[in-house]
Amino acid sequence: MTIRHPVLTLAAAAFSLVCSADNSVDELSAGAFTVPRTDAGAYSQPAPALAERQRETFKRGRAAFNRPWVVFGVSAGDWGIGPTFIGDRCSACHVRNGRGTPPSAANEQLLSTLVRVSVPGTDHNGGPRPHRHYGGQLQNRALQGQRVELLHAYLPVPAEAELYLDWEPSSVTLADGFEVHLRKPALRIENLAFGELGADTMLSVRNAPPVFGMGLLEAVPEETLLDIAARQRQLGFNGRPNRVWNAIEQRETFGRFGWKASQPSVRQQVAAAALHDMGVTSSLFPRQNCPDIQTVCRKEVPGNDPELIDGAWDDFELWSLGVGVPARRHWNDAEVQRGAALFEQLQCAVCHVPTLTTADGFARLPQLARQTIHAYTDLLLHDMGDGLADGRPEFAASGRDWRTPPLWGLGLSRIVNGNGALLHDGRARDATEAVLWHGGEAQGSRDLFVQLNKRDRDALLAFLDAI
Repeated sequence: MTIRHPVLTLAAAAFSLVCSADNSVDELSAGAFTVPRTDAGAYSQPAPALAERQRETFKRGRAAFNRPWVVFGVSAGDWGIGPTFIGDRCSACHVRNGRGTPPSAANEQLLSTLVRVSVPGTDHNGGPRPHRHYGGQLQNRALQGQRVELLHAYLPVPAEAELYLDWEPSSVTLADGFEVHLRKPALRIENLAFGELGADTMLSVRNAPPVFGMGLLEAVPEETLLDIAARQRQLGFNGRPNRVWNAIEQRETFGRFGWKASQPSVRQQVAAAALHDMGVTSSLFPRQNCPDIQTVCRKEVPGNDPELIDGAWDDFELWSLGVGVPARRHWNDAEVQRGAALFEQLQCAVCHVPTLTTADGFARLPQLARQTIHAYTDLLLHDMGDGLADGRPEFAASGRDWRTPPLWGLGLSRIVNGNGALLHDGRARDATEAVLWHGGEAQGSRDLFVQLNKRDRDALLAFLDAI
């Protein structure tokens, strides 16, 4: 029997009405940006709305996403990797535009999972204050005297550290007796190259998120999201925007991207990821990841100046804006629709808002305007409790805050990436585990989920698999 709580059900129903929650049988997840793919390429297709010339730019951006960055003088890629880095291409972490895969073996170093680092205080723009010797992100790979065609021309650059995860197991028994095994990552850092981190250092493990539908999320008006936040407060929730430094506009603006909504736009996200993940400079971020103590790193010859030229950056941006979203599946199935109703009753839809509409205009890609989308996010920060806290603030986000991640395309993750790694550090291997880690503002929804019988639980999971 479906679990019902009269107060929560009434509140959730009211919120659904004001947020235009989806009650149709429409399988279009993203309007004219919906793609009818359910295979391994479902996350990486151009939106049908793109014009022919835009598709040519899209192809160039997609090729650059998959092409390696290499050391200066090597002809097998773009010049500019490193000197320190995490991966040598975007697709090394975002395989087929999807989620990263946390390491499962104790001796396997992090690749598509990274480690942010900072110390108490803020930088001059109000963001996290970087570590004096290690900057804002630990780099566990570096140039090791790679060949320039047939000659060794560079000194080995020390990697900052070796990064591993150990998994701490636990379990939760649901009301019907079903036991769910959980895991939590414990970061293990070995061979620090430039001294100890210090007792006050704050670390945060981050798994690579999927990178489709980002243009639509940027095109949702800020006023819409602030209106959602106001209505959430009436229900006892506290969704808040992150106000972050916009390096392009040189002012503080609304944050939308990243696990704590610390990036304001797709364009800035591209440049920031290029620098911090691959050591690739741009006109926006022209300095390498080489703190003063890293003398060999600072002497490395750059590939170009900048390495990501503006034309390639433009291609990357158009590609990122134009990636389509896979269609919802089995939407007319009775169990899926029953699961959708449970999603409302458990108040999941308060933060994972089912339906949003993009702005009337969006200059950088006009087709993004006036699209009805089903991303299941509010792009706002929420306190998710101690269980998920990383203790590391970013701009207005506290150490317990996380941006509501979009859920669209969730059911295709295993097909695209071979894993279902969810939450900011990839600890959850499926949707059940992810829900059971919810705390803070989502504690009530989590507790109601625990009380569901198997039939209702399966229906809710079928809905999540369909979106």
